[in-house]
Amino acid sequence: TRISPDFVVFCLLLLIPNLLSARVVTSDRSDLVVNIKGPIEVKTSDGNYSVKLGGRIQWDYNYAEHNGVADEDDFSLRRARLYLSGNVNDWSYKVQFNVGNNIGGTHEDLYIRYNGWGKQAVVTIGNQNEPFGLEQLESSKGISYLERSAVSEAYAPGRSEGILFTGQHSDITYALGIFEDDAEGVGSSGGTAVTGRVTYAPIKSADHVLHFGLAHSNRDEDIDISGFEVAYAKGPYHVQSEFISSEEDNESRKGLYVQAGWIVTGESRPYKSGVFKRVKPGNSSGAWEVVVRYEDGDGVYSDEELGSTDATSYGVGVNYYLNKFIRIGATFTDAKDNLNGDDGSEFRTRIQIAL
Repeated sequence: TRISPDFVVFCLLLLIPNLLSARVVTSDRSDLVVNIKGPIEVKTSDGNYSVKLGGRIQWDYNYAEHNGVADEDDFSLRRARLYLSGNVNDWSYKVQFNVGNNIGGTHEDLYIRYNGWGKQAVVTIGNQNEPFGLEQLESSKGISYLERSAVSEAYAPGRSEGILFTGQHSDITYALGIFEDDAEGVGSSGGTAVTGRVTYAPIKSADHVLHFGLAHSNRDEDIDISGFEVAYAKGPYHVQSEFISSEEDNESRKGLYVQAGWIVTGESRPYKSGVFKRVKPGNSSGAWEVVVRYEDGDGVYSDEELGSTDATSYGVGVNYYLNKFIRIGATFTDAKDNLNGDDGSEFRTRIQIAL
């Protein structure tokens, strides 16, 4: 009997109140620890064996106009993901499925990883994110703006099947992998891609970060994509920007975004291993964040109903982090097509529970 994805999501919803209020418990056997204060995790006390179950649900309301005429006005399930991860000694794994609307249980993360050489040399085999782009590698549950920028949507490779070598030494991270060039991804040749990224954080503390990053992807049929990243965070303030260019058949495309945020309640945006993580409130009253974004150049402006084009957009958003699991956010983005003068806009709200 086939289990409906909607039934799985419903069961997850029933579990959430207990998950959010529970604490860490220990079994009668001293070598086993069960943690249910977030994702459900069972592990041995020596850390040699573990299994974890978690996921996220994002419900959106979206209103968009094209040249002043409403094109979208509806509620939708943006993401509904379940994942299972864990480790067996030096080996770890992750299986993540999207069970949202019209997706039908598509797998996303599906990989095996070897950690036996330490954090300086980790090898991952399977379906995973290609190492490209600060915003692209940040989780959807942690990005400050509800949707990624048009330039990231257009050119930053997403998940692909392949083998990836990653490492970290002091303030430097590095990654290099070879992947199948999915026909639905950037460079739709269905061949092979080689993608790499390096980051350097000369300033890195709990509330003060300066980040630089470079990434490049060479894909079949002479498609080259390059990206430059810079970010700075101090206390409750943070800013990040990326410039991405693509060369294909002697035709060059490029675009950029600049994004800045202020966590009004004083928290800092966490940073780890070359990416920013989601904000966690410092007290029981939650955390508030205000964010603004500017985009210009070639990109996918479909959220503002302009499609793939050269455009300029301005956006503002606000987030309320009720606790480290629940987030409510809203953004408004206004865009203008630089080629034909069309106008587009989008207002989006989201409620998210992520474990």
